[in-house]
Amino acid sequence: ARGSPRQSPSILESKNSLDLMDILGNLSYDVTAYEDSNGTFPDYDAAPCHNEYCPLFQRVAPTFLAVTCAVATLGTGALLVALAKRPHAWGWPQSRALVAQLAVGMGLFTTLLPVVAVGIGQGWRLGTGLCSLTHLLWHWSLFAQGLLVASGSCSTAWCRWDPRSRRLTVAVWAGALLLATPVALASGTVASPVTSCVRRSVAILSPAYLLHLAFCLCLFLLLPAGLLVATLAVPRLRAGWQPGVGASWLFFGLWLPYGVGLGVDFLLRARLLQPSCGTFEHFDYVLGLGEGLGVLHCCLGPAALLAARLR
Repeated sequence: ARGSPRQSPSILESKNSLDLMDILGNLSYDVTAYEDSNGTFPDYDAAPCHNEYCPLFQRVAPTFLAVTCAVATLGTGALLVALAKRPHAWGWPQSRALVAQLAVGMGLFTTLLPVVAVGIGQGWRLGTGLCSLTHLLWHWSLFAQGLLVASGSCSTAWCRWDPRSRRLTVAVWAGALLLATPVALASGTVASPVTSCVRRSVAILSPAYLLHLAFCLCLFLLLPAGLLVATLAVPRLRAGWQPGVGASWLFFGLWLPYGVGLGVDFLLRARLLQPSCGTFEHFDYVLGLGEGLGVLHCCLGPAALLAARLR
């Protein structure tokens, strides 16, 4: 049924566009305000609203992920070779133990890219269980890298591989897995228009999704902001700032825009911000570009760490 042209659109779930919230092909906004017979949506001035992100995403994302995976594999391999060949070239704050774990995190993230690329290009045929597992591993690697960068920026525990650093390793990886668990509970598969593995298959206000969102915002926004303030305020941390720290902080720099986009996305979905036709048409592109930028950490990170070691 057509609605009155004067009625404002609202945002719900759309079956016609992908949610940029994730590169894994999540569902995007849905404008419920009275879709017309041509599949368009009226704006405040009755202008049709077209969201063309989904077709573009399905064409571009697989190639982007494949190229990123290839470059990241080469970069991570070169980093691991450098760690093995020159073990004493890595000093605080980019110690060998810390860099090796960052390489493992980036390697885990990279191994998931081909699966995601095939899923986007051909539809997800592996079932809900493997969809949730993919999201779990994806976010486990991200949370682990964020915690490693943070601990390397403000602690000398990584100076040597001893019982203290081993305990910290267990704490970081176990904590990252715990923080990634909510996304496994919130993710699932949808079958419109083709089967997709989506990050949010539950309501926007469900406890699982709210926990996942809170953990992402803490990792991508609050944690780097807190570390930056602490570094500026504490002379000891400021004195320890070296190229290795700056290289590892590339992780936060690349994921920061996506963290901001996630926050705005939640405000729009929860209707705490009133969306317009322009928002519906363009915000998917903004959020998709933000996540695409973050994904580049797995190929730019090894290069930055190698460059910092050579200085």
